Amino acid sequence: MAIRGEQITMSDSPCLRCGACCAHTRVSFHQRETSQLGGSVPQGLTEPAGPGHCAMRRHDRRCIALEGPIGSARCTIYARRPEVCRDFEPSWKDGIHQPWCDEARALYDLPPLTPQDWEASATTR
Repeated sequence: MAIRGEQITMSDSPCLRCGACCAHTRVSFHQRETSQLGGSVPQGLTEPAGPGHCAMRRHDRRCIALEGPIGSARCTIYARRPEVCRDFEPSWKDGIHQPWCDEARALYDLPPLTPQDWEASATTR
């Protein structure tokens, strides 16, 4: 992940230490993304979600791949996550406000991300 030409590691990213969107949103994706059909998403973590589609299974009303408390959670399959998760952009990551990120964080009493959160991440590496 890069911001202003600098590389941010997973542990530095305010998004990847959060988990609010992963807990709040149930994502579905084409079944070809599962390991059973040559994709990267572990088949055992998915369930059917309509013709040709599947979704990440849920545990305690959140994505089964999410580990830890919301606000300091992490994705246990980050490198193998579905495309829909890869496309999900956190607020201000690339200088663009994403209101749904703020909304998901608010559900877990987390403050919205700010541009300063990303600047702090880049300087703490």
